[in-house]
Amino acid sequence: MMLSTKQLAETPGLTSIPRTYNFTRDPNEEPISDEFEDSIPVIDFSLLASGTPHQRSKIVHDLGKACQDWGCFMVINHGVPESLMKAMVEACGEFFNLAEEEKQEFAGKHVLDSLRCGASINGSTDHVFFWRDYLKFFAHPNFHSPSKPTGFREIALDYSTRTRKVAMELVKGISASLGLEEGYIEKALNMELGLQIFISNFFPPCPQPELARGLPPHSDHALLTLLINNGISGFQLQRQGKWVNVNSIPNAFMVIFGDQMEIMSNGKYECAVHRATVNGKATRMSIAMLFGPALETVVGPAPELVDNETNPPAFTAMKYRKYLELQQTNKIIGKCALDRVRILSV
Repeated sequence: MMLSTKQLAETPGLTSIPRTYNFTRDPNEEPISDEFEDSIPVIDFSLLASGTPHQRSKIVHDLGKACQDWGCFMVINHGVPESLMKAMVEACGEFFNLAEEEKQEFAGKHVLDSLRCGASINGSTDHVFFWRDYLKFFAHPNFHSPSKPTGFREIALDYSTRTRKVAMELVKGISASLGLEEGYIEKALNMELGLQIFISNFFPPCPQPELARGLPPHSDHALLTLLINNGISGFQLQRQGKWVNVNSIPNAFMVIFGDQMEIMSNGKYECAVHRATVNGKATRMSIAMLFGPALETVVGPAPELVDNETNPPAFTAMKYRKYLELQQTNKIIGKCALDRVRILSV
């Protein structure tokens, strides 16, 4: 059984990390840039959900621009209570503070297990470990949750239900921004039965943060992700080949496009490559809620967005279950899974 990262970080007198956590840095990697730090698009959800036709039309246009230029955006005025968001973060902290034996009750083995917790990404296959513990469970179409700590399940169910409403409204706006009917994506990807995954990440203080990584550069396998954190920075986004520190807005969601969005839009909206760093002083926690198609849905470019002469299909269609297994059982780096279904032009 792999030692949890929390256990390792709390080892008395720990001043260096084991070699298995030491990443070799790419000498050609661009330095962190502050060029785009304050320019990440912000979408006012209230105008999308209940604004006038003119306001909604403008927000749909802004949404499309954010999708095409960034692959991500911040969402404000979304209606999920700040108190619930804080309670969810605190409940996740209580989970990670459970005794290791209690957490082991929820240790799964397969990527499609409905509930699992562990360390790194895939402790059995990772050649270099990530400075991270995680909790994952399916929140839709069937809700699964750990039974501990007390009250966790109730908070998680409320949070999952409310964030789903936000995500589905965003999907309608994104669909319209592509020139499709509002309900097109939801229907085409059978999102009524869509897979919703709750992932909480725990990054404890690291004695050598310059050598370790919380998560590698990657894109999410789903359609889109709603992300929050506990106020400790560490999320970085790749933008025009440069890495950008993302400073979250209080009580806002960071919305990140995943692989299925790039596939479905035939490359018009690209997924966002991102990573997590660690620090030497504070524990960072994040909660990512991933929204994807139904597992048995075959996802390919929307026919309405394809023209065989001027805009041919850029991706091979694949069942979402197979795609998820492909991404989760291989080395996760960049857009590695997406590249496997990409159709290379001759």
